[in-house]
Amino acid sequence: MSALVRTYRFVTLFRRTFRGGAACPTRKSVRAVSCSVTCLQQQKAEGSSGLVGKVDRFGGVTVDLGDSSVAEDISESAFSRLLHDSLVQWRAEDKVAVWLRIPISLSRCAAAASTQGFTFHHAKAHHTVMALWLQEGESRLPGFATHQVGVAGAVVDKSNGKVLVVQDRNKTKNAWKFPGGLSDPGENIGATAVREVLEETGVHSEFRSLLSIRQQHNHPGAFGMSDMYLICRLSPLSYHIDFCPQECLRCEWLPLEELAQTTDTTPITSRVARLLLYGLKHGFNHIDLTMEEMPAVYSGMFYQLYHRPLPKKKA
Repeated sequence: MSALVRTYRFVTLFRRTFRGGAACPTRKSVRAVSCSVTCLQQQKAEGSSGLVGKVDRFGGVTVDLGDSSVAEDISESAFSRLLHDSLVQWRAEDKVAVWLRIPISLSRCAAAASTQGFTFHHAKAHHTVMALWLQEGESRLPGFATHQVGVAGAVVDKSNGKVLVVQDRNKTKNAWKFPGGLSDPGENIGATAVREVLEETGVHSEFRSLLSIRQQHNHPGAFGMSDMYLICRLSPLSYHIDFCPQECLRCEWLPLEELAQTTDTTPITSRVARLLLYGLKHGFNHIDLTMEEMPAVYSGMFYQLYHRPLPKKKA
């Protein structure tokens, strides 16, 4: 098979994978396959002057300098020669790209990699990942995460029409808002809402539905990246408030009608309060986006799908 045909098939696969919002779970999985380096192994090949890495299903090579036979005291120039020989071999094998994971203890190797054309892809506390596209044309490698996800929980007591709200400490304006925070990696949004409500207010709750999604770009609290803020409807399992004084200035069960009308709140909180009032009066089925766990295209994996329920078929 010619290099041109292999390149075409690779590009076509990436275009199919990354097309459209419905492909989000697939896109996440592809990023995990391409960028995850926890299972990568790199060592010096016997009889070879280069590095050996694991080839992924897209034809890319992944190497991990933190899990290898590369000496901890290797010099920048020595590593540069080693990497150069490896690139010669990978190009001869028509590999499409190289992912290079560099632990902070070997950060000097990043400078050597940059002279070979590598660029930074992403960094974490103890390592960075650099990437190099080996084929002709513009790089088709997926970018790293560009969003942070914040989740709030609107805990509604249907028996009296009250909702749990807090005022954050150390804010310029101490407005009423729903308790919430950033979702942890690998954490479902419903679990984030329940956890954050408990941590901030001491109230136990359970997830019911997704109510709203806010998208904002150039967010100052997200290092200038994009921010997704989701509000979930929760049902209370307890009612006693024991709020965290380090995070909250105040915490109360407030009537939804009062929250919807007060100016001492944020625009999004006021809007969702009116949405919840409508749900109390006409049924939450008119406002809820319910969740169903469904099998993904990758064997053994699942994703969560949120949407308004379909009408039940008559018997």
